[in-house]
Amino acid sequence: MKILPRIVSQYLSVAFFILAFSATSHADQEFTSMQMQGVEPVEVEVDVEAAAKRLSKAVQFPTISNQDRADFDVKAFEGYHKFLEEAYPNVHKTLKREKLGKPRPYSLLYTWEGKDPSLPPAVFMAHQDVVPIAEESRDQWKQEPFSGAIADGYIWGRGVLDDKNQIHAILEAAEMKIKEGFQPARTIYFVFGHDEEVGGPEGAKHVVDVLEERGLKEIAFVIDESAPLIPGVFPGIEENSALIGIAQKGYMSLELTVNGEGGHSSQPPRHSNIGILAEAITKLEKAQFPYKINKAVRYQYRFMGPELQKEKQPMYEAVAFGDDAKTTALEQKFIEEMAEDQVTRAMLHTTIAVTMFNAGIKDNVLPPSASAVVNFRIAPEDSKESVIAHVKKAIDDDRIDIKDISASTPPTNIADPHGAGYKMLEKTIRQTWGNDLIVSPFFVIGGSDSKHFQARPFAPNVYTITGIQLESTKEFAGFHGVNERILVDEYGKSIAFFYQLMDNLDDL
Repeated sequence: MKILPRIVSQYLSVAFFILAFSATSHADQEFTSMQMQGVEPVEVEVDVEAAAKRLSKAVQFPTISNQDRADFDVKAFEGYHKFLEEAYPNVHKTLKREKLGKPRPYSLLYTWEGKDPSLPPAVFMAHQDVVPIAEESRDQWKQEPFSGAIADGYIWGRGVLDDKNQIHAILEAAEMKIKEGFQPARTIYFVFGHDEEVGGPEGAKHVVDVLEERGLKEIAFVIDESAPLIPGVFPGIEENSALIGIAQKGYMSLELTVNGEGGHSSQPPRHSNIGILAEAITKLEKAQFPYKINKAVRYQYRFMGPELQKEKQPMYEAVAFGDDAKTTALEQKFIEEMAEDQVTRAMLHTTIAVTMFNAGIKDNVLPPSASAVVNFRIAPEDSKESVIAHVKKAIDDDRIDIKDISASTPPTNIADPHGAGYKMLEKTIRQTWGNDLIVSPFFVIGGSDSKHFQARPFAPNVYTITGIQLESTKEFAGFHGVNERILVDEYGKSIAFFYQLMDNLDDL
């Protein structure tokens, strides 16, 4: 009869130990600043005027990615490739260059052989292609979009920020290094895709496939474009900040189509094809995906949270150290606050964006079909399959045909912000732009070509940042907008950043 009390006593002792251990573990996780301290600045001499002229020339090649892939300017890409050879002779003598892509081979893969082939390689990425110029916006440009004008201290033109500045900063740094007799310890690949603006299915994805087919088993570090350095770029941060992307959403576009009888508008049916499709879209927009705090967001607020408003830090601490299996009151408050802002809301769930609607050719003709395209940016907890299932359930109409029309990609893996790659990148940022800025990982709600690496197991450490300092968020409006430009002097620092990064790869 004394066995039961003994078991109860033992159980209570174990339970007490677990609770005590948990309390101690959480106490060890102090919500203190994660910012790297005392990094010494490094001065790199760059001939920025000559480099700016080369970037200016690069902008003059209209390497546009149109949604209609048949509309492809072969001459622009071939001319740009020839210009790169002329502009960077040492790079083209020293590195192996391949033109890859399926079906169009216009992506560039450069291989810079390292001294130690046993070391996993690093990958530096950027993309050649640019978005089109909206005809109705041309009169708003202060300089011609493809002039590459150097005026008022800026380099102007489509692609100068997104993303030819990064291609050329990498090549300028490599050209300088080669002249100095530098050879990297580990092999470095430069991957410059030609169709990033339409998802990268022909270019970067094919390059990754080729590298995998060649037996590449592990990549130590990947850097690609993302957010530039900007003061006040993220809600709650007024200071200058460098946000390092550690994960990207998946991507998928579904075409919803209804086919039925057309006819004369004088004899309309009870439900027109346009009406049926409009109702389906309305249902879908009402069926938003639920909010959830993912691991990448937790990492973000572990680094960013201690730098934000003091009164809200208990909430950010709850997010940083939270448990995915449950949502506390403080986490729920965080979700509600994030949901108020368009940018932060998108970080918490798979988004639904109706981007195209097509039906009808004449005012008195009932169209026999109607179609719409809906774009989804897929959060880590979802997949292409779960999104399609969600859409079918929300619409609940067998008359609607659903088809994946995109080069769909899944949500990526999440890079480690506590790892050597992140620390090396933060160190390089501070060596270039100083210590008076906030550096933090963040969850990328858009995407770049590096997603084709990051979605695969052999490239776990993918980090994204555009290595250029902008004056304000106003300058960021040129990204896909009008008056795209960067400061000439800041472009010099971009080159210095990649120059220093090539040295710092040894920290891995």
